[in-house]
Amino acid sequence: MTTAWIVRSIALDATSHPPLRPLPSEAVRLLDEVGAPPRLVAHLRAVHDVAFQLVDRLARSSPRLPVDREAVLFGAATHDIGKALHPGELSGPGSRHEEAGRELLLAHGVSAERARFAATHASWAAPGITVDDLLVSLADKVWKNKRGTDLEDLVVAELARAGGRPAWQEFLDLDDFLTAVGEGADLRLAWQAMHPVHG
Repeated sequence: MTTAWIVRSIALDATSHPPLRPLPSEAVRLLDEVGAPPRLVAHLRAVHDVAFQLVDRLARSSPRLPVDREAVLFGAATHDIGKALHPGELSGPGSRHEEAGRELLLAHGVSAERARFAATHASWAAPGITVDDLLVSLADKVWKNKRGTDLEDLVVAELARAGGRPAWQEFLDLDDFLTAVGEGADLRLAWQAMHPVHG
């Protein structure tokens, strides 16, 4: 089995427990090119699936929220690509992968606009963060049922601003959605854990 075959299999093959959408073809190509470890590919697929659910829900419930759907999905599918260079951060803490991931994506021809998610996914309070950045960050938290009040408050503020509804109403709706998504976390975590850190 080649590394490319393993990456494609984890990224694209049908899954049922949990059911996960395949990664975008551009992300699969990039993960193959950088020799992404199996666990990284599995993690990115799980986060991408949650991001898909999130943008799909927001398109229905908050149609005036300015979201670049394709950018968010690409960002979710590649946000941790720097862990291909820092595999120790797949099973332990660390932030070296963030800027390394942005640089890696730029080196592989990805635009700065899309490469930014690798650097911004853990910096949602930084200046210049957009709604798209917030949604990638949120997907990266809720896939494992981790909730962050500061991040969610920023998303709620954007939802209230775009939709004109009170923040408390936006909070309640978002909270219900995130709680429902979080219920699938154990399956996603188990699926990720069955893939080795090293390929």
